[in-house]
Amino acid sequence: MHRHLARRLRAAGDALEHIVGGLGTSVLALGAFLWLLVVAVACLAGIGLLLTPTVFTLTRAVADRERRRLNRWGPDVLGPPPLPATTRERLHDPAVRREFAWVAWHGTAGFLLGVVGITLPVHAIQNITFPLWYRAFEPEDRGPGLVFWRIDDLGDALVVMVIGLVLVVVAVAVVPGVARLLALPGRRLLGPDGDVDLSLRVAELTATRAAALDAHAAELRRIERALHDGTQNRLVALTVLIGAARRAGERNPEAVPGILDRAQDATEQALAELRAVVRGILPPVLDDRGLAGALGGLAATCAVPCRVEVDVPGRCAASVEATAYFVVAEALTNVVKHSGAASATVTVRRADDRLHVRITDDGRGGAVQSGGSGLSGIRRRVEAYDGRFEMDSPPGGPTTLDVELPCGS
Repeated sequence: MHRHLARRLRAAGDALEHIVGGLGTSVLALGAFLWLLVVAVACLAGIGLLLTPTVFTLTRAVADRERRRLNRWGPDVLGPPPLPATTRERLHDPAVRREFAWVAWHGTAGFLLGVVGITLPVHAIQNITFPLWYRAFEPEDRGPGLVFWRIDDLGDALVVMVIGLVLVVVAVAVVPGVARLLALPGRRLLGPDGDVDLSLRVAELTATRAAALDAHAAELRRIERALHDGTQNRLVALTVLIGAARRAGERNPEAVPGILDRAQDATEQALAELRAVVRGILPPVLDDRGLAGALGGLAATCAVPCRVEVDVPGRCAASVEATAYFVVAEALTNVVKHSGAASATVTVRRADDRLHVRITDDGRGGAVQSGGSGLSGIRRRVEAYDGRFEMDSPPGGPTTLDVELPCGS
């Protein structure tokens, strides 16, 4: 019950952040829509033709901003090709017409939805905290929000607080739906045509398949090097030591115990290296302790203090959990080697059919996906599972890695 409530509150918080971003783009869309109307009226009067190109440019800029916002909250919304060269071609372009329709909707109905989504939690906070500051107002001033009666004493203020608690429940239930409704027209209108989307999807799958094959080949090379350079050498040494012990048994029996001790050490080292190779293929700890326990073990052995928060009800596919584990392991390795951080945080949560992994550190920042930092390997591994990888690492820090993996069954 507690975990379910925490998920609902977290979902409402994410949705509220989504609504704030949507309200910002709705203000821009409203400005673009008003400019569209002004230029249209001016064209009817014969004086607005020179301003027509600005309408297309402004609308495309606002639509691209909404696409970037939507891409942070779900499946990517692919943008259309560049604007055609002439005004006539632009007016006949289906993508431009859909952008005009989106600007009209998002700048009006979307703006109202955003206001409603913001108003509910704001009124809830006002009402809940009202007993703390109600004395600053005269009774005739009434209360905050929808409270229209006199507030004479603390009892009346507590009634307002109870109304605020009810508004919190309503907001938690309603805000996620408002966020989805606010995003729906953008996802329907701002994507490319169906045939374009299909061709882009085919190209994307072709690229991710190639990345998966490259990642698989790199993994095989890593395993081969680990076996050849480590375990095989230990076994060769073990064979030599056994032969030396056999010969020493005939010529110098007193040396046999020492040789056997060295052989035992070589055997233990070979077994340890074999276990390391096995863990690199599919860590047994995932089966034994699940993703939360496995990541907790990584954090416990990390040289940088690391806090782990995992909210994943049930189990994901083994390949998805293994990918998340390797992403966190490689990221923490980078934190230790390159960041100079004093602390790190790993957050993993499941939302619907997506597994979200975030690794942050307070290091020096400036990380890049080249130069052998391992970030390019993380990207290839994630994209091989049709996932999404984003990194934000400004100079001076902090560094944040966001990974999203499909985990639906």
